[in-house]
Amino acid sequence: MPGDSIVYVDGFNLYYGALKGSPYKWLDLEAYFKRIRPNDRIRRIQYFTARVKGKSDQAAYLSALSTRPIVHTEFGLFKSKRIQCGVSSCSYTGDRRFPAFEEKGTDVNIALRMLDDAYQQACDQLILVSADSDLVPALKLIRQRFPQIRIVVYLPYRDVVLPDGSVKHNPRGAARELRSVAHRCKQLPLAELGKAQFPDPLPDGKGGFIQKPSSW
Repeated sequence: MPGDSIVYVDGFNLYYGALKGSPYKWLDLEAYFKRIRPNDRIRRIQYFTARVKGKSDQAAYLSALSTRPIVHTEFGLFKSKRIQCGVSSCSYTGDRRFPAFEEKGTDVNIALRMLDDAYQQACDQLILVSADSDLVPALKLIRQRFPQIRIVVYLPYRDVVLPDGSVKHNPRGAARELRSVAHRCKQLPLAELGKAQFPDPLPDGKGGFIQKPSSW
């Protein structure tokens, strides 16, 4: 159904669900969503992430996204915490706690942005890329208050081949909850990822170039 659309991308969900371990991390979000939603008028793409300290690969990608005027990046944060090692067979006698980082704020930022856009009547269609069930209450409220807004959810995951050779098509249980509040819910089209990559190098619009990370 044609209409004005806004896309909301859970950056870490997209990365760990569909991009990690693939050669398609240098993804041009604008080109990609225009490929998979050719009949939409995509007004804005909201990309939600958190800065990872010391990650030059992420910095390069954020710079690449900044060359696309319709892509807007919103940042959460990483919270440092210490986790207790749960391996009972480990013979190490020292401190069994280790540092870890937990991403915070992305689900709240996405929910608030979707609700604000709905109240502002900024779009006819809301396109969400996430498998986070924490977003279900916000989507449910939007459907109740704004029944005219169509909600489409793309689940970023890859099929998993099990040891017996069978294929598990949906490794994320949250999909069931998201399907209950969306007009349409489907797997993110992975076949189109390779057709929507940034050029390498990418002109930065200021006379310079942004290099694709060598490890990508």
